[in-house]
Order: sequence, then C-alpha cells, then structure tokens
Amino acid sequence: MPLSPADEANGARRSGRALRKKQIAALMNAANQRPDLIDVLRKAREQLPGDPSFGDPLSVSGPGGARAVARAADKLVGDNPSAAREIGFGALQVWQAMLERVGRGKGGEEITVMFTDLVAFSSWSLTAGDEATLELLREVAKAIEPPIADRGGRVVKRMGDGVMAVFPSADRAVRAAVQAKRNLSQIDLRGYRPRMRMGLHTGSPREIGGDWLGVDVTIAARVMEAGGNGNTMLSEATLQSLEPETLAELGLTVKPYRRSFFAAPLSGVPEDLRIFRLSKN
Repeated sequence: MPLSPADEANGARRSGRALRKKQIAALMNAANQRPDLIDVLRKAREQLPGDPSFGDPLSVSGPGGARAVARAADKLVGDNPSAAREIGFGALQVWQAMLERVGRGKGGEEITVMFTDLVAFSSWSLTAGDEATLELLREVAKAIEPPIADRGGRVVKRMGDGVMAVFPSADRAVRAAVQAKRNLSQIDLRGYRPRMRMGLHTGSPREIGGDWLGVDVTIAARVMEAGGNGNTMLSEATLQSLEPETLAELGLTVKPYRRSFFAAPLSGVPEDLRIFRLSKN
C-alpha cells in the first residue's frame, strides 16, 4: 500500500534527524580524540586544585568518594586519551582536593616511614633454593610484621625481602623496629641467621591510592641504605620527633652516621640530611 504524502514527509524528517544525529556523533567523537584538544585540556588541569595526575591507577585506588567515582568513570571511558576523560577527571580532581581541604581526603599529616631490607639476601637465596627462600621470608614476616601492627603501624607494601611501613609517630616506629630486630635474632634457618637493615624518617608524604609518595618516602629508603650490614638508622627528623625518654627506656643511644670514603653518596636526598645509627648503651 503506497504511503500518503504526510507519511512520506514524516519518514523523511525522521531520516533527516537520524542522519544529523550520526553526523553530530561523528563530529563529537572526532573532537574527543583530537590530540591538540586533549593536550589543551590536560594542561588546563595543571591549573586546577588538586593532583593533575588524578585518574592514573595510583590516584584512583583506595578509599574516598572521588576515587570510587573515578574508578567507575575509568571503566566507562577506558584508558585511551580523550577529551571526555580529561574533563571528567578534571572535575573529580577538584572534588578530591576539596575533600582533602576539609580533612576527608588523604595527605598532610606527619608520619614516620620505615623501610627494611635483608642484608645479602639475594646472594644467599641463589644457593639456598626456592623452598628455603620462601621458608625464610615467612619466618621474617612473622618476626617483623606483628611488632609493626602492635604499635599502630601499617605495612604499605612488601618488596621481596623487605617492607615499607608507616606509623603515626616516631616513638611507635622505633619501638616496633627494636622489637622486630629482637624477633629476627631468634631466626636460624639451617645455620643461616638473617640480618636486616632498617631506615626511619619522619615527614609528611602524600597518600595516593593506599601508597605513600614523595620526597620523604625517598629519604626513608635512602636512610635504610645507609644501614650497611644490619643497622637501624634514623633521620634527624625522626630523632627530633622522639619523646625524650624513649631511647633511655629502650637502653639505646644514637651515633652520627658518617659515610665511608668508598661508599657511594646517597642520591635523591637533601644535602644537609643528617642520619643517626641506633646503638646499645
């Protein structure tokens, strides 16, 4: 049955609207993928409050409303660069910054960072084999992680034969380090007695996605590197943050660290960084 002139006109209008929608969608998609527009929006985010890298895997994990929305948005827009992605994460970046300013976000508080590392572990594990290596790592974890948790610390990440942990105070961190070393001294795996160096530094790194990043974290790692064959090292900032009676109660004193002539200088730390070694009275 032939269409009436009115039906033909309505059909033509619908076809025209559908065509225009497709054309608009094609234009928007093309604009969304334009590298120059994406670059402009990305640079604009650098002028906004908050972290301009908001949206990367580090910044969208962990708790928080903005992060939860960002994870959902990331699934919708995908990993590919786009104008829509930059606009969306720009808005969430500002939201997260506002939460932090009113105390609901992360970052800003002073904490003490601890790094640990087994001395000469790699060379020992090559000859000991996988089974003995895993057994040792389990024993080490049982020795050092409970003292961390018992004193209000939190293991941020495990790095093979070492950990990174954070504490709400320098005193808690030092007490945990001392007890961990005592526990470690009881380990004897088929004649092998592990030695661990530790480094503590107090500062205000930024928490992003459950991890802690920033110069203060780098300093803590370098303080640990100064520990040589199994010493516990403190930065001057940590030493100054300790309660006056803490070291005396633990039967400890501190000695200034002096880099040996042949030791490589510590990289990525302030030139005036002072480090101290914990020592028994």
